[in-house]
Amino acid sequence: MARYTGPKHKLCRAEGVALCGSAKCPVTRKNAGPPGQHGQKGRRKQSEYAVQLREKQKVKRMYGVLERQFQRYYNLASRKKEATGEALLEILETRLDNALFRLNLASSRPQARQLVSHGHVFVNSKKVNIPSYNVKIGDVISLSQKASSLEFIKKLSEETKESIIPTWLEKKATVGKVKSNPKREDIDVEVNERLIVEFYSR
Repeated sequence: MARYTGPKHKLCRAEGVALCGSAKCPVTRKNAGPPGQHGQKGRRKQSEYAVQLREKQKVKRMYGVLERQFQRYYNLASRKKEATGEALLEILETRLDNALFRLNLASSRPQARQLVSHGHVFVNSKKVNIPSYNVKIGDVISLSQKASSLEFIKKLSEETKESIIPTWLEKKATVGKVKSNPKREDIDVEVNERLIVEFYSR
């Protein structure tokens, strides 16, 4: 299965969440609805399976993960001591591209993924170009000198200098550090992970 490369806002409207990370996303408008739907008319009631599937698809698209990899993450989460749904979100949150986004070193997960893939990101002073790399407690995340000097990075740093980052991370300038594993209360995503667990438990 190839990565989706179509209009990003179409996916955002389909899932009802600003997957693109943009504050100007159409889904943030009060009357925004699914693609092709206008006005206040609601969707047809979905089956239990359809609701579970849509929640899984939403999380996959939010983090930019393909089906096979998502299934692998779920299998790994199911073997952990904590609740499977929470463990799954923890694995997704600690992806390097997501950590970069959470540190406000990228304006969206797709942009963070691009920075990593192009070799602009270092973990513990070593270049890592794998977006799915999972960071761990104590890891130091930094941008290359070239990336730090890019105009959009400078602008983003200025715009977000007063922004609050998740408690499991800390940041100084363009350097971040993983302080702890993310807890469910630290993860501000509009997701009902229980539905995903139910989907895979069928």
